[in-house]
Amino acid sequence: MLKKIGLMICILFLAACDRAEPFAIDQHGAAIAESVLNEQWLVINYWAVWCAPCRKEIPELNALHHDLADQGVRVFGVNFDQLQGADLLADSEELGIEFPVLSHDPAERFNLSTARGLPATYIVNAQGEFVRLLQGEQTAQTILAVLHEEGWSAP
Repeated sequence: MLKKIGLMICILFLAACDRAEPFAIDQHGAAIAESVLNEQWLVINYWAVWCAPCRKEIPELNALHHDLADQGVRVFGVNFDQLQGADLLADSEELGIEFPVLSHDPAERFNLSTARGLPATYIVNAQGEFVRLLQGEQTAQTILAVLHEEGWSAP
C-alpha cells in the first residue's frame, strides 16, 4: 500500500511539472512555452500602431522571424501602449505582424530598461541576458549585424 501511495505522489508531482506556466501569451491568445526560450537569442521589439518608423520596420522583423526561427533566434513584439485581447490583435493585424506579440511586457524578466522612444529593439542572448538596445527604425541587416557582434552565429 505504501508503495502505491508513493507512486501516486510521484505521478502527481510529474504531472504538475509538465504543466509549467507558459513564458507568455501571444496576440492570438496562444501560450508560448517556456521551453521556446531555451538557448535562444531574443529580438524583442516595442512598437505602437501610431509610430510611423514602427510600421516601416515590421516587414524587416517579419523576415527575421521567418528566416531565423530555426537558427536560434526568436522575434517577439511588445505593444508600447500595453494593449490586451482584441485591441492587441487588431493593432497587430493592422501592421501585418507575423511574429508573436507578447500580451505582457517581459522587461522585468530580462532586465530591460524603459524605452524612451519608438521603435525600440532589445537583444537578449541565449543565456537570457540583455546585451543591447537598438533605438529607432532597424533593418534585418542592422539586427543581424548586432547579433553577430554580440556572439550569435547561425548553426
